[in-house]
Amino acid sequence: MKRMLLLLAFIAPLSANAEPASQIAWTPETLNRVKNGNVNKGKELAESCKSCHGDKGQGMKEETRDDETLPAIPALAGQVATYVYKQLRDYSNGSRSHDSMTSIAKGLTEQDAADLAVWFNSLPSPQNKSANRNLARAEKMVEQGDGKRILPPCFVCHGAKGQGEKIDIPALAGQQADYFATTLAAYKNGRRHNDIYSRMRLIAQQLSDEEIRDLAQYYQQLK
Repeated sequence: MKRMLLLLAFIAPLSANAEPASQIAWTPETLNRVKNGNVNKGKELAESCKSCHGDKGQGMKEETRDDETLPAIPALAGQVATYVYKQLRDYSNGSRSHDSMTSIAKGLTEQDAADLAVWFNSLPSPQNKSANRNLARAEKMVEQGDGKRILPPCFVCHGAKGQGEKIDIPALAGQQADYFATTLAAYKNGRRHNDIYSRMRLIAQQLSDEEIRDLAQYYQQLK
């Protein structure tokens, strides 16, 4: 009960003062489009995604080549289909921006986005090794949150096993730690702003860089 009250206390002021940061409206038509996406068509479309997101949708960690740092690329395997669909449409309509993904998404129809979403959702989530660091602090944030900072436990939205939830709350289990940390940092400094009612921005702004790194490692190794 305390956890639920904490969550309600966190959400209530946002609902009153914030505006949605995405143009996606989850109408029955849109939900059915994603639900009935064509997996086989999505598999065909995903051939062009392999060079960045991996042959099994596992993503890629940050690495340095020839003195150039290549950014981490998110794992998409096992990701909630509605979340993938929303991100592709957000890239397409300008709610989210990326040098490569914006142009790619603009070349996809709504049906293409749905087909890709269900294909990646059908893949098994990545299995990553445990981190060589103490993750007790991250585990506490996931299971209990922090009442002093009005931070709800992560599991309330993202699930006890980091599996994500319908409609568009992402799965976090198995996500590349480098990408996870970069994403929370982008929410924290406002570079990313397509989270509905600013929820992730407000959460990230209260997390230290060390807490973000711990959470990233915790979810990467979660199965």
